[in-house]
Amino acid sequence: MGVAVRLSGVSKMFGSFAANNNISLSVEEGTIHALVGENGAGKSTLTKIIYGMHQPTSGEVVILGKSLRLSSPREAIKAGIGMVHQHFMLVPELSVAENIILGHEQTGLFRSLPLKKANALILKDAETYRLAVDPDALVANLSIGEQQRVEILKLLFRHASIMIFDEPTAVLTPSETERLFATLRSLCRKGKTVILITHKLDEVLAVADMVSVMRKGEIVGTVPASSVTKPELARMMVGRNVLLRVTNPPASPGETMLNIKRLRFCTPQGEERLHDLTLTVRAGEIYGIAGVEGNGQSELLQALWGLAPEGSLISGEVTLKGESIIGKKPAKIALMGISHTPENRLRHGVILEYTIAENLLFGRHREAAFHQGIGFNSHSIKSYTAAMIADFAIRCSSPEHQPLSTLSGGNQQKVVLARELNRPGISLLILAQPSRGVDIGSIEIIHNKIIEARKSGMAILLLSSELEEIIALSTRIGCLYKGSIRHEFGQEEVALKREAEHEFEKEIGLHIT
Repeated sequence: MGVAVRLSGVSKMFGSFAANNNISLSVEEGTIHALVGENGAGKSTLTKIIYGMHQPTSGEVVILGKSLRLSSPREAIKAGIGMVHQHFMLVPELSVAENIILGHEQTGLFRSLPLKKANALILKDAETYRLAVDPDALVANLSIGEQQRVEILKLLFRHASIMIFDEPTAVLTPSETERLFATLRSLCRKGKTVILITHKLDEVLAVADMVSVMRKGEIVGTVPASSVTKPELARMMVGRNVLLRVTNPPASPGETMLNIKRLRFCTPQGEERLHDLTLTVRAGEIYGIAGVEGNGQSELLQALWGLAPEGSLISGEVTLKGESIIGKKPAKIALMGISHTPENRLRHGVILEYTIAENLLFGRHREAAFHQGIGFNSHSIKSYTAAMIADFAIRCSSPEHQPLSTLSGGNQQKVVLARELNRPGISLLILAQPSRGVDIGSIEIIHNKIIEARKSGMAILLLSSELEEIIALSTRIGCLYKGSIRHEFGQEEVALKREAEHEFEKEIGLHIT
């Protein structure tokens, strides 16, 4: 086979900032080519150039032997290129078939949609690539894994021969990830080419044929996945040796901070999402909740942070140092000494249009340290912002003027974590998916900060879909399944099993699926 994508001297400037600098890269047809690098390394910009969302400032893009200057995704689709974004581009209120043909209806004005013909084509592709999905089902009723299958079927319906996947496993269960990888291999066997952006190096080594590493907008190396190790890849990405697992010394838990007894949560539609959930979190420990997403994690966070939808029914006990949390608003809960990093930072953690400095201040803007007279103390805010940026290695150029939207997703996540981990007077820290979308070098920083908080005496409740993260950080582990803790691993048990990480993951898996 030949070369599917060839980039020669490609650069992309945003003002004076070089997001991509003189990149040359070849992607062979029928292969899985992984693109890895730190947050802000330029991976997304590069794939958006290939997909026509950005035009290069200089350089040449050759697709299947033709030099092209793609001015839009529509032109990229015509050239046989498709992209599955990290946040799916689906309309929940439409059916699977309607989403797949949207923008590619192939029908005249005032003529009905050819859904019957589309359904037949969708079912054929679904059977060929083992992407089981009902064309008539509403997307709103599908699991995350099923929605991803719809995105892949959408590319197949458009006859894409080059497929770009941006962090495709970020919200998938282990079994869904395995199923996705089987699909990607099947696509390549049939001549498709896959470009894979991911932070998960284990997955890169498991599924990719070739790996290109980006750092500061440049390609620093391209190697066969079979000839490189995880530590070597991490070193290429970050430019230094990376500690792949944080040092987690034994904990000495103190008094109970969070006490949850027989918690029940029913949605406004009457669906029971939490049932008889009971757990405690003590000072100086990390209680990790392991579970497949959709088993009540979101509802637990809503109950703990006062964000339950109107009409929800919550019963049972939830107390912080003996004082009830149920029914209180987020501002009051924060004043009680609880800090929270949400699972969806874009909805509940940041305002993209505001500056980096402003986002670092949200929720802390009433603190006396940031005020002078009747206004803000610009000097203290600037000092605090600079300290947070340095401490969490947030990549930015002008925090007082730069909108948060200009940062990569991983750097946005670090802004939220820097703000919440450093609130004064916190006795309970609730962390939901703290490393989602974050590169391996930044994960090392974040995990060390979490351990430092635990060692300082803070009680931490950790919810993560990453079993590796749960095992590495937790003092105790509760397995959440269908709204209740199905099994709990105690402190001594976790310490003994931690070294046999993959075996421990399998054991936890038995309790969460």
